[in-house]
Amino acid sequence: MNKLLEIKDLYVNAEDKEILKGINLEVNKGEIHVIMGPNGSGKTTTANAILNNPSYIKEKGSITFEEEDITKLNTDEIARKGIFMSFQLPEEIPGVSVANFLKYAKNKTTNKPVKVFEFKKELEKYMKELNIDPSYMERSLNVGFSGGEKKKNEILQMLVLNPKLAILDETDSGLDVDAIKTVSKGIEMFKNKQNAVLIITHNTKILHSLKVDYVHILVNGKIVKTGKEDLATYIEQNGYEEYK
Repeated sequence: MNKLLEIKDLYVNAEDKEILKGINLEVNKGEIHVIMGPNGSGKTTTANAILNNPSYIKEKGSITFEEEDITKLNTDEIARKGIFMSFQLPEEIPGVSVANFLKYAKNKTTNKPVKVFEFKKELEKYMKELNIDPSYMERSLNVGFSGGEKKKNEILQMLVLNPKLAILDETDSGLDVDAIKTVSKGIEMFKNKQNAVLIITHNTKILHSLKVDYVHILVNGKIVKTGKEDLATYIEQNGYEEYK
């Protein structure tokens, strides 16, 4: 079966306000999907609803992952099923090194002991590919990191944890051209026929160096248009006004 994620008629509230108003989305293995929309349209809410963040209340609808209903599962259970999410503002964790955090996360998501030598070798390989200084392995997670370094570290986490579905929330936000190319390279390294990527963004910068399968336009809590890459180009030239 090729279907990985399916969202059906999803309504979500946050802080007593209706944010999502009947979202439908289907993501198959091997695909890269992009959800675009203006600020406040419900993009981040969609990502948080998939992971069942308790701050976002599902009022109606369902989410299935590999044909299993995950609508009401706890966030950590959903992560163990193989769903990864990068955050707009990655947290800083003083006293916990990048290497130790990734080792712990890999152990928790796979439920298997991490082979230290193989893990270190894998980590060094990915850091080299992403142009991350190897000394960062021993630095506290995200502490003192620039915005670009934090985003590249999120991509490193994605590669090491190797989820079935990676949700990237505003990964291109605030990045320069070179950093965006590095992030795009990491996504291409990750993608294969058995996994999928869902990119959430409000602009098209990351799409200039990445081939995607579907673009969805989300406005006022609804997906108002779905198309191919040329839809993103159209939005870049014309904006969202006609869809409001």
